[in-house]
Amino acid sequence: MIRILASWVVFATLSLAATKVDLGYSVYQGVSNSTTGLTTFFGVRYAAPPIGQLRWQAPQAPAVNRSTVIIASTFSPICPNSPLSLGPFGSAGQILGDEDCLFLNVYAPTNAANLPVLVYIHGGGYGAGNGQQDLTSIINGNGNSFIAVAIQYRLGAFGFLSSAEVKSNGVLNAGILDQNFALQWVQKYISRFGGNPDRVTISGESAGAGSVMLHDIALGGTLGTSLFINSITASPYTPEQYGYSDSVPTKLYNQFVDAAGCSVTPKTSSIHSTFACLVAQNTTTLQLASFNVTGSAPYGTWGFAPVTDGTYIQQRPSQALLQKKVNGLRELSGNNANEGNIFVIAGITTQSALAAWVNQTFFMLSSTEQSTLLNYYSFIASPQEAAYEIYGDATLVCPSYWLAEAYSAEGLLEGYKYQYSVPLADHSTDTFAYFGPPAPNQGPDFVKAFQTIWGNFITANNPSISNTIANGASSPSPNSPNPISHWPLYSKASPNMINLNETGGTPANVTLPFGGPPVLENVEPGLLNNITLLNAYTFENNRGARCDYWRSISADVPE
Repeated sequence: MIRILASWVVFATLSLAATKVDLGYSVYQGVSNSTTGLTTFFGVRYAAPPIGQLRWQAPQAPAVNRSTVIIASTFSPICPNSPLSLGPFGSAGQILGDEDCLFLNVYAPTNAANLPVLVYIHGGGYGAGNGQQDLTSIINGNGNSFIAVAIQYRLGAFGFLSSAEVKSNGVLNAGILDQNFALQWVQKYISRFGGNPDRVTISGESAGAGSVMLHDIALGGTLGTSLFINSITASPYTPEQYGYSDSVPTKLYNQFVDAAGCSVTPKTSSIHSTFACLVAQNTTTLQLASFNVTGSAPYGTWGFAPVTDGTYIQQRPSQALLQKKVNGLRELSGNNANEGNIFVIAGITTQSALAAWVNQTFFMLSSTEQSTLLNYYSFIASPQEAAYEIYGDATLVCPSYWLAEAYSAEGLLEGYKYQYSVPLADHSTDTFAYFGPPAPNQGPDFVKAFQTIWGNFITANNPSISNTIANGASSPSPNSPNPISHWPLYSKASPNMINLNETGGTPANVTLPFGGPPVLENVEPGLLNNITLLNAYTFENNRGARCDYWRSISADVPE
């Protein structure tokens, strides 16, 4: 879930008398805000426009443009979006963008010097979203102790078109390669903004977290700490990851070719006709084709996603993480309590309807595997709730377990695990707590705790927070011992998970910031932090055993 940066509240606090940053290829001038203590640089180009002959090619360095100083006061255009499919109800609505969209935004404390760096990768199912997430609140909430960078990358068919033909004539996972190129940009240039390239934490939510997971396992885990030392994965979205030339991505490629009007064209001398047609096609036609293919996807999914390409992404995440072939040193992995609710169609009211939904959603599983799967969730009386839990575990929750476990090699790596449980705790509702503005049911003590968890992990390589912050200023015993003050590592043998929740409050019907009708929630006054330590494996009727089963059938799902 992405929120556009709000307008500055007090215009008088802005100043263009900010530091100019010379990147060699261009000079950017930031905008200082005396209220936030930050200098922002919006719309910084990190790669050449991926248009024309650069469509479906690896990102390239920007051209030199030093004719004038670029005032970095406005966001760049967003990449073309192909939003979530709503199945029989159509799509979520097309958002036209600009293919020339490989830009990033920097939030730097004024006069920053050698500060740690947070890189944020936006979510949106690899088909939607943008890099305009406001990172001011989380920086301010941590005393302006780090720099933050939010990046954009190619989406939908522009970033994730896949087939043998794409591999022969271009690159696979272009959107992931864009992210990698941005991470290389951070290594090369962030020191000019006052950041330390040796202290980079990469982070993301949903598909952004899924992207982080893919960088964690990139190149078979041989990148080490060359691009980052820490990772934060909030609800790592993990759709089926096929081989690049498998039937599913090839079918989607052919659908895209048809929708783009490139299925019947004369041969060319140097390149296969369909790919040449796509490269030459106008952007509006391609955007509509990407949107229409995604719109025909099953409910709650997107049309295009990362594939196993054999080079940058060499294995499915479940298997690479099992082998602990990972980059970086530390992982902070989280999930929400109710991840699957927004991705599953309503109306699953009977066990037979649930079985039919499983058969349709996980069609690659044998009938025996489907029966076993349903048995794992038979403790849930409501078929609709069971479907929510099945989808949430398979696509978002279990990958967060596997990530934390992958970083549990003794003496070498560190994995930390949490769950966000403040009701409704649907997918992406956590982001309002650490990025702001907070939802009505996220009290100031909770926001402070969550933002400090991220901040301490970024600046001190450890998400532990003090007892007073964990319990909150409103607590009757703010100094009481809290397990998060010495956050225990996660491992298969000791599946320690911090549960982030609240108690108390005043019931009220409120409209939450992620939309929908008013709901009854507990709000201020009276909200109290409720941060506890749980066994992630036995939690919620042995969720760990269910995740083990998902991993055992991951070759069929595949994930």
